[in-house]
Amino acid sequence: MKKLIATEQAPAALGPYSQAVLVDNTLYGSGQVGIDPASGKLVAADITAQTKQVLANIGQVLAAADMTFADIVKTTIFLDDVATFAQVNDLYAAAFADAPTLPARSTVEVAQLPAGALIEIEYIASK
Repeated sequence: MKKLIATEQAPAALGPYSQAVLVDNTLYGSGQVGIDPASGKLVAADITAQTKQVLANIGQVLAAADMTFADIVKTTIFLDDVATFAQVNDLYAAAFADAPTLPARSTVEVAQLPAGALIEIEYIASK
């Protein structure tokens, strides 16, 4: 069974896609960028603020699916500058501090991200 997962606590999709889709016990989360759901605007133009917002947005979508970061099994991180990897990695590690198993992960540098974002993270979670 396929079910749309959406919450106003995370930013609305920037295009024709869903925040996340739940198929049986697996959640496929669309990439989140550092948009503040209240303002609809990108938070400060620094990697720390944007990463914190991305992780907060993911947390809200997970909560809407009755999941947590501990349920994430795979992430892909897109950075506009791989030189920011260490900063992102520290914040990412903190988000998964309570997870018994860390997810598999890929990190890639890209030329540009939607809305001028510095980071985007997509994920797959399973209960």
